[in-house]
Amino acid sequence: MNYRHAFHAGNHADALKHTVLLALLDALKRKDGPFFVLDTHAGRGRYALSAEASRKTAEAETGIGRLRGQAGLPEALRRYLDAVAAFNPEGGTEVYPGSPLLVANELRENDRLAACELQPEEAAALKSLFAHDPRVAVHARDGYAAVKALLPPRLGATKFARGLVLIDPPYEAQDAEYPLVAAALREGLQRWPNATYAVWYPVKQRRSLQPFLRKVAVLDAKSVLLAELLVRPDDSPLRLNGSGMLLLNPPWQFDRAIAPALPVLQRLLGEAGASTRLEWLRESG
Repeated sequence: MNYRHAFHAGNHADALKHTVLLALLDALKRKDGPFFVLDTHAGRGRYALSAEASRKTAEAETGIGRLRGQAGLPEALRRYLDAVAAFNPEGGTEVYPGSPLLVANELRENDRLAACELQPEEAAALKSLFAHDPRVAVHARDGYAAVKALLPPRLGATKFARGLVLIDPPYEAQDAEYPLVAAALREGLQRWPNATYAVWYPVKQRRSLQPFLRKVAVLDAKSVLLAELLVRPDDSPLRLNGSGMLLLNPPWQFDRAIAPALPVLQRLLGEAGASTRLEWLRESG
């Protein structure tokens, strides 16, 4: 089982990740041409917050639980709450949609999603979830290998000019994961240079991130944007102090779309010492 997804469904990290993800999908949908999404570490796609794995930590109460019912939220956060509410028609948040379910709910007729999950139990649940959706292909395979196997995407003779690659691994051995992410990004940019690449990463101690961020900043992308939410100081390797989204080739002026959400997330979800960061590691010329 992908415990990271199950234990943390709906927490502060998901609030940031899914707010950014939905804003990226909205940008793709502004154009008529079809788009393709590759979700490399998809999990099971849907989580019951009343299940034991979620109740053990009650982490949803550190994220969406604090946002729900708030008035006057920025558009990007309202969009996130509305997307989650669509799966809870009776109110509350009994069901939390993972990234593949959020993506699938935004697909148009000719858009496509490839969702990859290596863990057998999670992959089986994901296949069941999308068994009747022809727009979604579920692959029980390693997500990093899928970058090479599935990009550039094609549907018959049709090539997708636009799309998104979401890389959201479990980071069970955090330092060991960074080279795999960097290699996947390098491969993806070579195979599908026009796509947007979105990488979620945890923040425990920021200094451990710096070599990874330096490597990504010099990859062959047009631009690189970083968005972070720390709910407490990054001074302990034993807890999730925050998280970030690293975006390669983000849509034009994407920083303006998500900038209003970050201070609100800090205020509503943060503890003493919380902070945010929105920074271009490389801007397009």
